[in-house]
Amino acid sequence: MIKIIKASDFDAIRPVRGETPVEVVESVRNIIKDIIERGDAAVCEYTERFDGCRLESFEVSGAEIDAAMDMVEPVFLAVMERAAENIEEFHRSQIRQGYTITPGDGIVMGQRILPISCAGLYIPGGTAAYPSTVLMNCIPAKLAGVGQIILATPPKADGSIDAGILVAAKIAGADKIYKMGGAQAIAAMAYGTASVPRVDKITGPGNAYVAEAKRQVFGVVGIDMIAGPSDILVIADDKADPSHVAADMLSQCEHGEDSSAILITDSVDLASSVSAEIEKQLMFLPREEIARASIDEQGKIIIVDSIDKAFEISNELAPEHLEIFLDEPFSYLDKVTNAGSVFLGRNTPEAVGDYYAGPNHTIPTYGTAWFSSPLSVDDFIKKSSFTYYTKEALEKASSDIIAFAQNESFEAHANSVAIRHRSED
Repeated sequence: MIKIIKASDFDAIRPVRGETPVEVVESVRNIIKDIIERGDAAVCEYTERFDGCRLESFEVSGAEIDAAMDMVEPVFLAVMERAAENIEEFHRSQIRQGYTITPGDGIVMGQRILPISCAGLYIPGGTAAYPSTVLMNCIPAKLAGVGQIILATPPKADGSIDAGILVAAKIAGADKIYKMGGAQAIAAMAYGTASVPRVDKITGPGNAYVAEAKRQVFGVVGIDMIAGPSDILVIADDKADPSHVAADMLSQCEHGEDSSAILITDSVDLASSVSAEIEKQLMFLPREEIARASIDEQGKIIIVDSIDKAFEISNELAPEHLEIFLDEPFSYLDKVTNAGSVFLGRNTPEAVGDYYAGPNHTIPTYGTAWFSSPLSVDDFIKKSSFTYYTKEALEKASSDIIAFAQNESFEAHANSVAIRHRSED
């Protein structure tokens, strides 16, 4: 049963990611080394070992994608297309342009916005399929203008890929899809093989081995984030419907036993009612065992003296998902300083954002909303600055530049400016 505690008994400390088990670190290191040395052959062997299928080729064919289009129910296809439109509309506003400034005579400076050449998207698969994650990763990449978008997802035991994933990839505009998962997929995309192009950045969630592989290849390629367990925090008052609050909390608990669901309220009655409602709803969940373990181990209801205190605790915890279950929710939005994605009002469950509304569902977890942001078009671009000085502009600034360089004991830097005057003399 979920714990009910007073705020005075709760230490609102930002979550700290624990050490990755040594066996995971070493296993991933060995897999990456093997992929670097043996390429496609190693990918095929790990696919057979971990996914239970032997593949002659792990690139998904056009025929497989066409077959998937016929397998997906037309109603669900239409749902995915509408969701894709919403996601594209939201992310289109994130597209930015470069700029040029002329701060003085003979000086031109600016910034260019350039898409990365190749993005690698990791999509969990095998026992579960997430077409929504395909849309959330691929659409921002497409809008950024990425030259090539490749997608990696683990196959089922029969060597197939979930039809929903393939259809979502086609809708979103992925260029190539590969049947590979785990650390071996991350390594293949990071270093390249005969079949898999080397990418510039890898995005997408995964298990502990995928997360560790992303950590180890960072620097060779860019990554979006190291995802941790999913979490939700709800701030509610005595007007909230307990069944709605409980349902929203449980929506995160079914992700995994390490997922976290927290309610912060100034109502003792609501706390008691939500606790009872959680127990009632748990019995009807297909993933009851997982959700119950999450509630028992990670779940909390925190009773505060005021709603202001609720936001103070929330900002310290920096939740992945924050629901403001209050009247006039926009009046509280400025109180939020640390949260991945905020859901306003009594009729905006977090699931709206997971699948449909448009904001990205790849959100900083484990308190990292203190310093990071949801996946966006910005994750698939790079910025390059440029500077131009005329002879006269350099002469005007030369004494300042030389003084700065010499202060830092970089005489060659200073000389690169001074020599131009000597050459003229």
